[in-house]
Amino acid sequence: MRIFTNLNLNGSAPTRVQPKVGEWGPQMVPTTAAKKRMRIWASLVLVIGVAALFALGYYFYKALTGG
Repeated sequence: MRIFTNLNLNGSAPTRVQPKVGEWGPQMVPTTAAKKRMRIWASLVLVIGVAALFALGYYFYKALTGG
């Protein structure tokens, strides 16, 4: 069972039926691997942010209760 969805929107379609990239085609579009890395980074930042908030709350709790 996969955790995330498939980020490759072309899926298993053969190359001949995939849309062509012309003059006005996408240039700065992230690759599938870059999207996977960004998902991991975003998850890590979220976990670290939540841990930092809990640590700050614990620090203030201890300071206010005289501990």
